[in-house]
Amino acid sequence: MTTADTLEPETLEERPDSGRRTSRGGSWRRALRRDWQLYSLVILPLLFFLIFRYAPMLGNIIAFRKFEPGGNIFGEEWVGLRYVRMFLNDPTFWNVFTNTLVLGGLTLLFCFPLPIVLALLLNEVRNRKMKRFLQSVSYLPHFLSIVVVAGIVMQFLSLDGPVNQILQMAGGEPISFMQRPEWFRTIYVSSEIWQTVGWGTILYLAALTTIDEQLYEAAKIDGASRWRQIWHVTLPGIRPTAVTLLILNIGTFMAVGFEKVLLLYNPLTYPTGDVISTYVYRMGVQSSNMSYAAAIGLFEALIGLTLIISANVISKRTVGTSLW
Repeated sequence: MTTADTLEPETLEERPDSGRRTSRGGSWRRALRRDWQLYSLVILPLLFFLIFRYAPMLGNIIAFRKFEPGGNIFGEEWVGLRYVRMFLNDPTFWNVFTNTLVLGGLTLLFCFPLPIVLALLLNEVRNRKMKRFLQSVSYLPHFLSIVVVAGIVMQFLSLDGPVNQILQMAGGEPISFMQRPEWFRTIYVSSEIWQTVGWGTILYLAALTTIDEQLYEAAKIDGASRWRQIWHVTLPGIRPTAVTLLILNIGTFMAVGFEKVLLLYNPLTYPTGDVISTYVYRMGVQSSNMSYAAAIGLFEALIGLTLIISANVISKRTVGTSLW
């Protein structure tokens, strides 16, 4: 066998690969030249994420370096895991961590399934004017500023507010809701439900429109009641949307609404209302302990990343739907 005969199979095997690589590169270049106006629209979003999302990640280095205001933005000296050990040994942090888990769990427990229930109820309304009216009323709280929502909550629950006036009319004593730690979680979750549930139905109502009507007709022919149709046709039809939103909600599980908690809580409600995000704010901004706050924030981010990856893997294996 000659040398040419030995090299010929390798040459034949390499030619298709090189051709495919050339064609792929050429196709991308042709698409870019042809649709460069469309691709140019991506520049600003990419710059936004690069400047405001990815570049600030460099600041996480101060979780391992001693940072002093007015000094080097990346810290003055390397201290290793000193700040990590500090918050792991801090009883206040673990109380805050528990509050975050409880508030995040309650928010997920109530604010995730209720939009599905509301979307199913709205889908059953046959009068189009009534349906639009109910949708508009349920959407409105979403457009209110969190500051306005917090103000409404505090006015309603103040000692001379409507809630306490009703209690007094019923023969009860007024309750200082905003100063009682045992009431904070109920107040926060209730306000979240009122503000977000209506807006959360939009995606589910859109998903309901994609379900084939022939499936409902077939279910009727088989003798399925309306509840059976919802269970066997409607819910499976919106399952991919529900699973995707569940994964996203789990990913933000630790990031309990910072703004609303900050506006609603006070030192009297710290035992149940103080969460990681507000604790980081107090430590970093108010106490100027940036390195300590950065270490806690990095810990929170790692937990969120672990949760969203775990939820995605479990969903892909059990339901067959995932983000990636």
